[in-house]
Amino acid sequence: MNGSMSTWFAGFEARTFDVNGVSIFARYGGNPHGPALLLLHGFPETHVMWHRVVQALQDQYFVVLADLRGYGDSSKPLGLPDHRSYGKRAMAGDVIGVMNTLGWPRFCLCGHDRGGRVAHRLALDYPTQVEKLCVIDIAPTLDMYNATDTAFATAYYHWFHLIQPNPLPEFMIGGNPMRYLHASLGGLGSDGLTHIEPAALAEYERCFTPEAIHAVCEDYRASAGIDLEHDRESRARGEKIRCDMHVLWAGRGVVNRFFKPVELWQAQCAGNVSGEALPAGHFIPEELPLETARALAQFFGGAQPASGVGDRRTQGPTDRSLVGGS
Repeated sequence: MNGSMSTWFAGFEARTFDVNGVSIFARYGGNPHGPALLLLHGFPETHVMWHRVVQALQDQYFVVLADLRGYGDSSKPLGLPDHRSYGKRAMAGDVIGVMNTLGWPRFCLCGHDRGGRVAHRLALDYPTQVEKLCVIDIAPTLDMYNATDTAFATAYYHWFHLIQPNPLPEFMIGGNPMRYLHASLGGLGSDGLTHIEPAALAEYERCFTPEAIHAVCEDYRASAGIDLEHDRESRARGEKIRCDMHVLWAGRGVVNRFFKPVELWQAQCAGNVSGEALPAGHFIPEELPLETARALAQFFGGAQPASGVGDRRTQGPTDRSLVGGS
């Protein structure tokens, strides 16, 4: 662990969990007497994306940060013909295995981007285990695909590029993986890479291997196939998220431009749904970590984080010379 990582996750345990035939890497720590809070990252990142948010919340919550299968230091199995090995049902089962192993049969849950889609499926498949649910900068996958038009497909081109048959997108991304990674991290309403600290960027670069690139493509292939099948089946059976939800979305992002997140999630939730747009691009937890932490504390319950705790703006100047062009 480099210097920044040891500071960011000081006092946290790191462990690899063998669940569902894969290995899932996770960190956990914070207040052992507080409620459990599981945080799930999105594409193309790892659990490290939550580092400032964790600093603001660790005194109140027992925080668990997992690398989803295919990402970070978790297993990256080869995709199956129907892509079910990267379906959100499989990914949800992985992190349920982690939480059960840690002895938390019930917990609060928050997911950003792909992690939000895993969290959605988890809340449907394991309704008794989720106390409250927050998703960040997503609308329901099925609704987003159903509403696809030229404008949305242009803004979210990666949804349609990554689902092409193996190995075409893998080869294309592999031609210049760091350029692709930087472009992905700097888009969707973000101001380039200014929101990502050098140590976090180095971690994302370390983890963006050929195996991870294949896993990313499989993640999106699953979302365009088997995940939609599962979503349609759930809707046909009248299954809804049972707990209360909170939705955060990026004021400068694509979801804000094309969708009404609270309305769409309320249609899929039997509980109360609240939400707000934050003045950020897609990567809200890194661009506005203190505001994210405050929103989570207000929704999940607990004292508001003190000003400056976990706020990257208090950490001194950031050396952007470590960041390659995008």
